[in-house]
Amino acid sequence: MVESASPKRRYDASGRRRGAAQTRTRVIEAAAGAFLAYGYAGATIPRIAADAGVAVETVYRCAAGKAGLLESAVQAALAGGVVRAEIPVEERPAIRAVIEEPDPRRQLAGYTASQPGVWSRVGPLLRVLEAAASSDDALQALRDQHARTRLNGLRRFAALLAERGALRPGVTVDHAADIIWTVCAQANYDSLVAARGWTHEAYRDWLTDTLAAHLLPAT
Repeated sequence: MVESASPKRRYDASGRRRGAAQTRTRVIEAAAGAFLAYGYAGATIPRIAADAGVAVETVYRCAAGKAGLLESAVQAALAGGVVRAEIPVEERPAIRAVIEEPDPRRQLAGYTASQPGVWSRVGPLLRVLEAAASSDDALQALRDQHARTRLNGLRRFAALLAERGALRPGVTVDHAADIIWTVCAQANYDSLVAARGWTHEAYRDWLTDTLAAHLLPAT
C-alpha cells in the first residue's frame, strides 16, 4: 500500500510582512531623528542605517534615496506615525470625524483641534526641508508638492462646507480655502505657540473662533 504524500504546508508571509514593516518604521524614525539632529546634509545614509540598526542596503529599500526618506518622515509626522501614514488621509479617524460632523462650527473645531499636534510634529522637519530646498531640485519639488497637497485638501474641506450651505454669503470655495490655508499656517503656530508661549488649547480656540468669524454666517 502506497502512503499518501503529506499535504504541503501553506507559506504564511504575514510574519515576514510584519518584520518588514517594523524595519521600515525603525528606518523612518531614525531618519527623522537624524534630519533633526544633523540637518539634511549631515543626515547621511550610513548614519541613518547605524541609528536604525540595519544595513545601508536596507535603508535604500525603505525609500527612494535621502529625499524619499525625508518625505516619508514628513508624512509620518503629519499622520502621527509611520503606520498611520499608510492610511489614505480622508480615511483616518480624525479626518473622517470632521467630514461626517453635521454641525459647521464643530467641523471647524474638529479640524483646528488637529493643528497644534500636526505643526509640533512636522514643523521641525519642514524647516529642515525648507533650509535644504534652495540647493536641491528634488527637495524644491517636494516642498512645492506639499503646498499643493495641503491646498487641495483645504479646497475639498471648503467645498464640503459650501455643499452643506455652511459658508457665509459671498464666501466662495477658493476664498474659504485661502482663509483656512492662511489662518492655520505653520507661521501662525510658530508665532503664537513657539514664540509667544500660547498653549495648544489657546491656539486651537483662536483658530476656531477666527475661522468661524470669517467663514460661517453671523449668528
